[in-house]
Amino acid sequence: MVQRDYYEVLGVSRTASDEEIKRAYRKKALEHHPDRNPDNPEAEQRFKEAAEAYEVLRDPEKRARYDAYGHAGLGNGGAGFASADDIFAHFGDIFGDIFGFSMGGRRGGPRAAAGADLRYNLTVTFEQAARGADITLSIPRRETCDDCKGQGAAPGSERETCRRCGGAGQVRNSQGFFQFVVPCPTCRGEGSTIPNPCPRCKGSGTVQTTRELSVRVPAGVDSGTRLRVRGEGEPGVHGGPHGDLYVFIEVEEDKTFQRQGQDLVLTREISFAKAALGCTLSVPGLDGELELKIPKGTQSGKVFSLPGKGLPYLGQKRRGDLLVRIVVVTPTGLSSEQERLLLEFEALSEGKPLEKVKRAARKIGKAMGIN
Repeated sequence: MVQRDYYEVLGVSRTASDEEIKRAYRKKALEHHPDRNPDNPEAEQRFKEAAEAYEVLRDPEKRARYDAYGHAGLGNGGAGFASADDIFAHFGDIFGDIFGFSMGGRRGGPRAAAGADLRYNLTVTFEQAARGADITLSIPRRETCDDCKGQGAAPGSERETCRRCGGAGQVRNSQGFFQFVVPCPTCRGEGSTIPNPCPRCKGSGTVQTTRELSVRVPAGVDSGTRLRVRGEGEPGVHGGPHGDLYVFIEVEEDKTFQRQGQDLVLTREISFAKAALGCTLSVPGLDGELELKIPKGTQSGKVFSLPGKGLPYLGQKRRGDLLVRIVVVTPTGLSSEQERLLLEFEALSEGKPLEKVKRAARKIGKAMGIN
């Protein structure tokens, strides 16, 4: 099936604000809601399509990638919802705004809810950032209790329908002529109670654990890059989906290179004679030593570029450049012979006889041990 443009799906412009996108999604969700369109596969598809568009456009990082590269820029990080229940669980806050109670208020009994998102701060070396790396993380998080399968009731027992709300999860309160629907205080909106809680999880349905997880750090990441790993957050409630894990990257500074975006900057010192006569330098690169030709007459501060020898751009084949800044070193501790040659050079320079100047420069270079 051909994916439609997400802005077209929600009926907003590419410059729409976050609030405009949210309002547009609420309108589409209400229009194509399964309760309003029973047994209508097309409406259900539009409902999922709108949720997918909103999931991408509400996320600044995903929206930027989508604006730049379209659907291809999302890779496997794009949204995808298996069912309407998955959408209700994921966007409980939105449906609470639309329908006046959580998760769309469609069903009695315990309602599914998405698990909480987790954040992990990861520091990587410059080498790992430059080449990419698979890194194993130890994530402390809660997992579904194996003893009660997440239900919270002790093995062999069951949850009971809440006597106060009859399983609806809501009760009506009256104030004068007005009636308000609020979550049931006895079951806290779940529609059921646990008379015999699970000993292991104390009725919560989850236990604390540590999960080992391998995360791929793509080549070219920089400090502040955020990686999203879907479904690796806290477990959902009553069958709701897991939250997501967000890995925030911090890249250590390198002793050799300075970083400017995807470009690398390197400073190299050369002698006055080499700057005047020209030379070939060997400079470090990400993939080994590189040769850089320094032309005659190079001035201090001159920057030479080696295209494509910098860091890769995320998700692209192209790379930044290696920029080599030349610093011409003024000699110190000169011998009397070196001073005499420099004075001779200075005298020749004032008259501008080119060949004599070159010969003097070569003499100086030889006196300083430079070929």
